[in-house]
Amino acid sequence: MVDRKPPLAPEELRSLVASGEIDTVVLAFPDMQGRLQGKRFAAQFFLDEVLDHGTEGCNYLLAVDTEMNTVDGYEMSSWDRGYGDFAMHADLATLRRLPWNPGSAFVLADLAWNDGSPVVAAPRQILRRQLERLAEHGYTAMVGTELEFMVFKDTYEQAWDSGYRGLTPANQYNIDYSVLGTGRIEPLLRRIRNEMQAAGLVVESAKGECNLGQHEIVFRYDEALTTCDQHSLYKTGAKEIAAQEGVSLTFMAKYDEREGNSCHIHLSLTDADGHNAMAGDGDDREHGMSPVMRHFLAGQLAALRDFSLLYAPNINSYKRFRPGSFAPTAVAWGADNRTCALRVVGHGRSMRFENRLPGGDVNPYLAVAGLVAAGLYGIENRLELPEACTGNAYTADYAHVPATLREAAELWETSEIAKAAFGPEVVAHYRNMARVELDAYDSAVTDWELRRSFERL
Repeated sequence: MVDRKPPLAPEELRSLVASGEIDTVVLAFPDMQGRLQGKRFAAQFFLDEVLDHGTEGCNYLLAVDTEMNTVDGYEMSSWDRGYGDFAMHADLATLRRLPWNPGSAFVLADLAWNDGSPVVAAPRQILRRQLERLAEHGYTAMVGTELEFMVFKDTYEQAWDSGYRGLTPANQYNIDYSVLGTGRIEPLLRRIRNEMQAAGLVVESAKGECNLGQHEIVFRYDEALTTCDQHSLYKTGAKEIAAQEGVSLTFMAKYDEREGNSCHIHLSLTDADGHNAMAGDGDDREHGMSPVMRHFLAGQLAALRDFSLLYAPNINSYKRFRPGSFAPTAVAWGADNRTCALRVVGHGRSMRFENRLPGGDVNPYLAVAGLVAAGLYGIENRLELPEACTGNAYTADYAHVPATLREAAELWETSEIAKAAFGPEVVAHYRNMARVELDAYDSAVTDWELRRSFERL
């Protein structure tokens, strides 16, 4: 694993606490949905007690639905097991200031059972395990995530009270790449950019997108775990900043019938010398790819349907996958081809591929773990990469990405690739997560049903 320098060193934290500049430390971990769960500590207590010894949290936090309801079917946490605690240990490589919360610092936690063994179904641990496997082959994964979101002039409370209907988008028309369009809400975008930069993230750019009020802020790629940690912090921080500004924003995959919020994930490999292992040369060069990349990319294709639950984890996720939507439907790859699920971009040191399946609702730890596991499957089995798609993948004869969460969950549950890479405990845990969401959705009466049925049927 790569040694990571924290944005805020522990000795700096001690100095800031002593001077009174920091009075609160947030300790949190990503849950199954990729949300940050944890506690706010008095800073001196954190230094005296928590920094070295950790703290506890109820283990139901990895066994609830999106609305935090306790549900059945989880082996690790249940009423029968008494809903005990797991330990939360600070990963000091993630220590940083929270500029949008004055006087606050933040650090991510890893989860362990009371005997010290890791909680294997925890998203951060799942990713760590796959990165350890990758390191055994001599590679490090470098990852960038591109999150889109939609901004509304309504507060979160107003949105809730209105049932999320009739909200006013921050822009009234398509502002893709429009400087005028981003200028309309530059005070919000500027706060997010600058305060993320102050929290230790490296901001690249902000741009408008196609849907009404839709925007994207991009951060520089980094080692895989660092990128996922920053991704989770950014989502939480962006929502908190929006709330402070009296507006709301959503990362949900498909808010309406227009363009959804994507989260394209870029991945490359570096070798022990720090060179891009995906860049080809000499006689092996094809599309600029090395043999390692060709095997790695072939693994993505082979496992894409089986791992779709990791890339599209919610019922709403699958509403994005429509022809001509810039969200993929075909299990295909192409060179700079945005109609494919997998897009190869860059050359030389920037050579990489992009997985276009994930939406803004994705848990980055699970998705990147899936990309690494799929690539290792391709490398270990020396899979051959098929020909690239050079046309419109939407209309070509390729296998289709799963169309529903139910289909994706069934593929995940029966996948030998998933069981070999992640183990039966992880497969069962996230299959149950999908079952819980499907049961809740199947029991719900939707607005669509009311509009079509109340009077006319």
